[in-house]
Amino acid sequence: QVQLVESGGGLVQPGGSLTLSCAASGSIFSIYAMGWYRQAPGKERELVATITERGTTNYADSVKGRFAISRDNARNTVYLQMNSLKPEDTAVYYCNADVMSLPSYQYLEVWGQGTLVTVSS
Repeated sequence: QVQLVESGGGLVQPGGSLTLSCAASGSIFSIYAMGWYRQAPGKERELVATITERGTTNYADSVKGRFAISRDNARNTVYLQMNSLKPEDTAVYYCNADVMSLPSYQYLEVWGQGTLVTVSS
C-alpha cells in the first residue's frame, strides 16, 4: 500500500502565500512524476503543476509565475509554494504520484485525500 498525505491548506487573504506539502509513504520502490491538481466547487479537477523525478516542471497557465512546485526525493515529498493568491485559486488541492510499489514492482497512480485552500478577505 502507498499513501499520500497532504498538509498546509487553510484560509489566506488575496495576495498572500501558502505552501502545501505532500508526503508519500508505504511500500515504495520508486516515485516518478508527482503533481498537484485542484478542484473548485462546481468545476472539474484540473492540473496545477507537475514535476518529474529529475526535476522537470510543468505548470497550468493560470498559475505560471505565481506557484512553484518542488520535491525532496530523499523524503518522498512534493511541495507547492503558492504566492500572489487570488480568490479564483480557492479549491481542494490534491497531490498525485506515479509510484512503483513493492514487493511486486506494480505501477500505481496514487492520490491524496485533498486539502482545502480558501482565498478570501
